[in-house]
Amino acid sequence: MIKIRLKCFSQVKYALGTNEIIFELEDETFTDDLEKLVRKKAEGKLDDVKLSTAVNKKYISKNIELEDGDEVAFIPPVQGG
Repeated sequence: MIKIRLKCFSQVKYALGTNEIIFELEDETFTDDLEKLVRKKAEGKLDDVKLSTAVNKKYISKNIELEDGDEVAFIPPVQGG
């Protein structure tokens, strides 16, 4: 098992109702797996939102395996206002 800290910003924060969640996940969990879990937890509120992924404060462009202690953020597009 690994522990991952999910930082929630903008639409993700509103959809999940918190700014941070700790997940205990199986070994060999990838960023795409965590995104699917987050979208399911959001109960449809993120269905039409394209999310960028950051692991340990660095944007990534591919699906990577998560490690114990990683900090992940799914970041929606910047909105004006």
